[in-house]
Amino acid sequence: MSKNLVGLFMLTVFTLISCKNETKTIDEDAQISAVVEEKVEPVELLEFGYNLNNYTVVRDTIKAGDSFGEILQRNNLDYPQIYNIVEGAKDSFDITKLQVGKPYTLLMVEGDSVQLPKCFIYQPNKIDYVVVDFADTTIVKKGKKDVTLVEREATGVIDGSLYLTLQEQGLSTIVAYKMSDIYAWTVDFFRIQKGDRFKVIYTEKYIDDSIYAGVDQIKAAYFEHKGEPFYAFRFETDSTKHIVDYFDETADNLRRAFLKAPVQFSRISSRYNLKRRIAYYGNRIRPHKGTDFAAPVGTPILSTANGTVIASERRGGNGNYVKVKHNSTYSTQYLHMQKRKVNVGDYVKQGDVIGWVGMTGNTSGPHVCYRFWKNGKQVDPFRQDLPQAEPISDSLKVKYLDYIHPIKQQLDAIMFADPKADEEEFITELNQDNAISSKKSN
Repeated sequence: MSKNLVGLFMLTVFTLISCKNETKTIDEDAQISAVVEEKVEPVELLEFGYNLNNYTVVRDTIKAGDSFGEILQRNNLDYPQIYNIVEGAKDSFDITKLQVGKPYTLLMVEGDSVQLPKCFIYQPNKIDYVVVDFADTTIVKKGKKDVTLVEREATGVIDGSLYLTLQEQGLSTIVAYKMSDIYAWTVDFFRIQKGDRFKVIYTEKYIDDSIYAGVDQIKAAYFEHKGEPFYAFRFETDSTKHIVDYFDETADNLRRAFLKAPVQFSRISSRYNLKRRIAYYGNRIRPHKGTDFAAPVGTPILSTANGTVIASERRGGNGNYVKVKHNSTYSTQYLHMQKRKVNVGDYVKQGDVIGWVGMTGNTSGPHVCYRFWKNGKQVDPFRQDLPQAEPISDSLKVKYLDYIHPIKQQLDAIMFADPKADEEEFITELNQDNAISSKKSN
């Protein structure tokens, strides 16, 4: 082949390669341009009913000394504007009840020269929120975040207390308080025994499927006290009024007319005793017509039944005390309070806080002396055959028993967990493994 032909061939190949590369570069540039020119829509960030992408979001918590007006003033609103906002919101939201430590959010928009708040959002808890929108006229809106309920199971054997048993397992102690409310009429939690055991099915609340928001409700429970089993099932007896109560496996109501104790998780330090010797009075025999429940100063004291307050005063050895008349037969009295919460004539419900444990009057330590009156005479409340609350109506009983059947099966299938027994079993197995290893090495 002549040199001219070879040169022509090489020139043709080079030209073809160059054109191909140029075409590729043009195509890539076109694709990049198309991507750049394509409008990317931001993902909506929705919260409290607003698209947060449209605002500058300021999040903070209420500090000591903060007020609604001071917060808005710090964020560029003047007092005339703040006054109009407060006036517009006062019938729907009490701005004076902002609690220290609670979170709030400001949604800010561009003003003439600075960012200005469009609305104030206050969160009294993890679920509820209040929106004060003041873009044009003040509008107050109350809402709740979406909550998912997740069912849990827990079980344990009591070593010290129900509270400590749950705490040692890393479970919410709120479950203990809710169980004490359910069994307040049937189980002496201040006389709980080592070896008592429980099983419980309950629900927990989660916001956006991920943020824990606390315990919701106890669905069912089993508590074995002194070898005696107590079942409890949550059931709605009136769907229109949302009346809910707890009943046992035979549809009897767990509630009684009176709580067993006026304080939670306490202990009896002195019982009703007409022949008791009292050290305060020189160890002489003086009738003790009350039941003393020892508890730390400041512990809430609960009314053990519905009734009307007929005395709320401080007098002599009784110190601060409250007396409640429940009906023509029964009254109760609560002595040595640090502080009283109710006044004469107030109507209180079973479980309402009526005062706090103290040491007023004649007392050698913090406690509440609980006195129980029947037909005008002080008696021992633990020796009274007190009436039970109404059972489920006959018309609902079949529905109730059908409802609890699968739940009871689920409850019965839960195996008792005893962390200490599991630890002992683990140590035993470990020792056995070490013994086998030592034997093999020998």
